[in-house]
Amino acid sequence: MAESGAVAKAEEARSAAAHREWHRAYDLFLAADAVSALGVDDLEAMAEAAWWTGRLDAAIGARERAYSACTSSGDVPRAARLAVDIAYDQFAMLSRALGTGWVRRAKELLDGHTEVAAHGHLVRIEAMIAFEMDSDFERSLGLVRQAAEIARRVGDRDLEMLALHDQGRNLAAMGTVDEGMALMDAAMVAAVGGELGPLATGKIYCNMISICQKMADYGRAGDWTEAARRWCEREGHNSGFPGLCRVHRAEIMRLRGAWTEAEQEARRACTELEHFVAYSGEALYEVGEIRMRLGDLVGAEAAFRQALECGRRPVPGLAQLRLAQGKPEAAAALLDEALASTTLGPLDRARLLPARIEVAVEDGDLEVAAAAASELDGIAASFSTTALRAAAIQSRGLVALASGDPSGAATALAEAGRLWLQVDLPYEAARARLAKGRALLAAGSLDLAEMELQAARSVFMRLGARLDAVDVDNILGDRPSAGRRLRTLMFTDIVESTRLVETIGDAAWEHLARWHDETLRDLFARHGGSEIDHAGDGFFVEFEDAPAATACAAAVQRALDEHRRRHGFAPMVRIGIHCAEVSGGLKGRGVHMAARIAGTAGGGEIVASREAAEAAGIAVTSEARFLDLKGFDGQVEVVTIPWS
Repeated sequence: MAESGAVAKAEEARSAAAHREWHRAYDLFLAADAVSALGVDDLEAMAEAAWWTGRLDAAIGARERAYSACTSSGDVPRAARLAVDIAYDQFAMLSRALGTGWVRRAKELLDGHTEVAAHGHLVRIEAMIAFEMDSDFERSLGLVRQAAEIARRVGDRDLEMLALHDQGRNLAAMGTVDEGMALMDAAMVAAVGGELGPLATGKIYCNMISICQKMADYGRAGDWTEAARRWCEREGHNSGFPGLCRVHRAEIMRLRGAWTEAEQEARRACTELEHFVAYSGEALYEVGEIRMRLGDLVGAEAAFRQALECGRRPVPGLAQLRLAQGKPEAAAALLDEALASTTLGPLDRARLLPARIEVAVEDGDLEVAAAAASELDGIAASFSTTALRAAAIQSRGLVALASGDPSGAATALAEAGRLWLQVDLPYEAARARLAKGRALLAAGSLDLAEMELQAARSVFMRLGARLDAVDVDNILGDRPSAGRRLRTLMFTDIVESTRLVETIGDAAWEHLARWHDETLRDLFARHGGSEIDHAGDGFFVEFEDAPAATACAAAVQRALDEHRRRHGFAPMVRIGIHCAEVSGGLKGRGVHMAARIAGTAGGGEIVASREAAEAAGIAVTSEARFLDLKGFDGQVEVVTIPWS
């Protein structure tokens, strides 16, 4: 009976793997293996399922067992191919000695053997070692061309396209960028076009995005990320590419302005990479970048510190955080230490130089700023990607503005903004627009400056970049003619959270609180809200108009109610909404009234001022209430907003 049960589970696991249900397939293979040892085919399928679900150590274990079975049966070609695959996995875990040992074993097995596909895969991994570990691009290029020839002779399409991609990245690294990128594009077409197996597709995509990011070719990276997403959906890869590939994808999503989704990807990568310290640091760094853009400086600092503990130097992010905290000297020290490294290539330096220029300008060190801008110009000229050109031109504009040339600065910053939009990087484009607005103010073009600043603010609000929006408000608020603007303000708060912690325990509360924060932030972003503050169990959020705010509040309560019905409990949240005129920073009477209104709500209730409800166009079904609010003369009329 046990054996028949194992056979049934194995058959079910094979079906799940065929349908790309990787988590289910892995669990079923594991259950079947616990009853009766899996055969070689099933062990390889289990290894692939483990790879797709981020279990690299489990993938290695399954392949080692399959390798042992092949050597015992005398299947040399398959044993050699497994040895190469294990070597790849060991290198991915940064175990160079183990990886090298498995490469040596594959050589021994294939020595004197008739040419098979494993010969090509062996040559390719030797090329990978030359490229990634020795930076010997010429040797690597020769080896991947040899691997491609073997692939064509033995009819291994996956290997042929992997080798074509490798040729491209070697050529790009050697300075023949256009030809190299064209070859990588061709390999990606085959991958997302469904011509290759899942593992080959994943490897080509991950390497492609890595190269694009290194070269700041974000337009190409974003296009291929979208194509890869469609391939995942078409092929049923609901989990997407795991591990470090997910970190790369998170960065592209962040750059494209999808910050909520990017953070979800980065945190998922943190979980998948928790046993791989070096790679985990990359995921944590990405979380820090996202948190900083959202204005959560405390969360950003925590993520950057965790990244540092994992060995990932958290720059330029931590330096930009220090600048936001008003500590330009600390920011400069972090960047100078990183730039002093002799192991940095020009593209590595190009990722740090824009921040160094911004810090130097803020600190009034124009000599350092000009020298760094000149270096960035040279790198941009050498590699000529749109994003690098935009960064270089924007840096020149910042230096020109600080040097007393506002007209020249405005011209440069306008061009930088145009280039950022060309590669679909909205936050960078808005930052260029903000700087251009400042330049126009300095040049005396007040109307044009206000238009640019308001346009930048609109993008910041849409993205959730609250500190940048506040910067704009402060600039506009400093102008004598600065007008006030009507905003809808929302406060949320968990009711009786202490009692809930006592009921479910600290561990469950931590998980629930994380879910609460992620869920509400996602809903804020979907409805165009900008998180202003997150203190304790509550949020302070700003919306452009009342309909968006009330729709968001209703969505929050429905999401909590759904979780309560599905899982038995969820925090009870009260929400208050009020419309108020604001200028400069979001402080003052209107903010205090919104907070007081929220304090009058019960759990699961949305209370709004009569003005906010009417502005939202809501047919109010409850009777109005008149409240005495602390700090306000007279009674305030409020209504309960229905949401169920």
